[in-house]
Amino acid sequence: MAAQKGKDLLLKVDSDGNGTFTTVAGLKSRTLTFNAESVDVTHSESSGRWRELLEGAGAKHARVTGAGIFKDAASDALIRAYVFNGTIRAWQIVIPDFGIVQGPFQINTFELVGRHDGEVSFDLTLDSAGEITFTAI
Repeated sequence: MAAQKGKDLLLKVDSDGNGTFTTVAGLKSRTLTFNAESVDVTHSESSGRWRELLEGAGAKHARVTGAGIFKDAASDALIRAYVFNGTIRAWQIVIPDFGIVQGPFQINTFELVGRHDGEVSFDLTLDSAGEITFTAI
């Protein structure tokens, strides 16, 4: 994958529960993280007393973080409603010239930040709530 513009990494949410994806407007930064928990199966006879892990046994988890400013009233209202209702909805992370990561996520953190000499901004964290898929583009 060649170098890409960070602004082209898009975060989209299923705005109606029927597969209509809306780009979350005003994001200045976004991060996608994948984690796989390890399962330690080390025992007294492990070779050289080195830790041993059980392949493919741990729970998988994805997290998306983003920060930005309010720009689009419709997507702002949607995010606000999902926060207050604890909604789990399908989200897409579009990675240019690479692919689309999609799956159910819940907004677990939503922070509002306001400085006396700047605009109101927000930070959000989405945690996966089911199977995540990847589609190459």
